[in-house]
Amino acid sequence: MSAPEPSFSDTEAAWHRTVDADDWDDIYVVGDVHGCFEALQRLLQEIDPSDDDLVVFVGDLVRKGPDSRGVVQLVRESPNMLSVRGNNEEKLIRGEKTLDELSAVDMEYIASMPVAISFDEALVVHGGIDPRKPLADHSVDDVQNMRSLAPGGSYDRPFWFEEYDSAPKVFFGHTVLESPVHREWAVGLDTGCVYGGELTAYDYWADEFIAVPLDREGKGRKSSKIVTPPGRKVA
Repeated sequence: MSAPEPSFSDTEAAWHRTVDADDWDDIYVVGDVHGCFEALQRLLQEIDPSDDDLVVFVGDLVRKGPDSRGVVQLVRESPNMLSVRGNNEEKLIRGEKTLDELSAVDMEYIASMPVAISFDEALVVHGGIDPRKPLADHSVDDVQNMRSLAPGGSYDRPFWFEEYDSAPKVFFGHTVLESPVHREWAVGLDTGCVYGGELTAYDYWADEFIAVPLDREGKGRKSSKIVTPPGRKVA
């Protein structure tokens, strides 16, 4: 019998990283990159972060796009960049998928990624939070893969972020969006760059989005798996 999936509280010391927001002039949160290194470089040129600005990624740095190694090495070697572990990083760690382009050092870095990062009153995870249960009761798989609250339907409404209405403010990726989710307690940033959409970042202090388009043909994706988000809902 396999060991049960650890809960979020069980792994908190190792996998939940807390950052002091006061240590940084600005904080940017970036959506799923999926190996789109060139788009990431252009987005960073738009943001133009200084060494005193923090850039946090919502995970899925790797797979599907052409240059996962370039993305991982950039984040790994940048003192002001952090990423949570997405479900695609988890697949590499568990041996469900492989990427020959990644070195042993790259894989060690991926294995060291937290599943959540907190700063100020914000929480960054890859998938999301189930509003029906306490954060401490979430498993690693929960926070990496959360999407729909409907029984048996990962793309059936309601999505978790449509029902989530309390602190902390959650930044997430995983669910491919036609445009960013911008709600009082949830900000969704996976705007489908690898599928021909945009790579999107959020300026935490300015409360605004910055995005760049993919400059090549994207991978195909069914329209039923690209979500039109609900309207903006802020206090």
